[in-house]
Amino acid sequence: MSAFEDLLEFVETETSFASSYYDESYLDRRVSARMRRTDTETYEEYHALLRKSDEERAELLDTLSVNVTSFFRDEKVWSVLGDVLEDLVDERGSISIWSAACADGREPYSLGMLALDAGLSSRDVHILATDIDENALDRARQGVYTSTRTTDLDEQLSFLDAPERFVRKEGDNVIMQDEVKELIDFRRHDLITGDAKSDFDLVLCRNVCIYLDTEYKRPILETVSASLGEGGYLVLGQTETLPPDIKERFEAADPRLRIYRLADSASS
Repeated sequence: MSAFEDLLEFVETETSFASSYYDESYLDRRVSARMRRTDTETYEEYHALLRKSDEERAELLDTLSVNVTSFFRDEKVWSVLGDVLEDLVDERGSISIWSAACADGREPYSLGMLALDAGLSSRDVHILATDIDENALDRARQGVYTSTRTTDLDEQLSFLDAPERFVRKEGDNVIMQDEVKELIDFRRHDLITGDAKSDFDLVLCRNVCIYLDTEYKRPILETVSASLGEGGYLVLGQTETLPPDIKERFEAADPRLRIYRLADSASS
């Protein structure tokens, strides 16, 4: 067993992160990033650090679990989703949304702000936001985000005409208003081993499968597909695709943007 494989086995045994599900090059990039931050030069040195440092194990788990995210990432998708939300409420009166692998919460908060900005009532929208990483979920529940040299939150929120309705600013921080936070229920869920949900009108599972080994992508896509109710929408990341036998259950609402709608025959 190589030093890197030995390190990954320790991670899988000692943390809640199932490293065996993930593409090795992705894992190596994330581990190497932590090695640079901790001034360790070899996998053996970093493994020794993990053995003795609870804090570093938590930092690594956070690095492995949380993918790149931002408010209103891929604006073309969000422009279409605004219309989707309005159409669903017109059809159904109220809607339920699942933001799967929500990381630090920016995607579900974007959904909440988009719904309220479109004039939907808070009584009409419920958002479930899940992730495997409890630390990320704790940060998401707080709803506090910081602008940095490389992260311009004002620019991200400029997708909305009046973002100040939904956030308040304190220095470099933006803090989500209660009106938005109250729409969202944050819970832990493992997309690979966890059960499917049920009867969601809209499920977002974006930029998750690109990090996984091929054999684990299908269980996730089966889970999110099975979680949709009649005529529900599924949104994937821009570089992700559905296997042919799953794709045939859907109609292409906007295939260029990876937005699909469950076909009537699939939900009957």
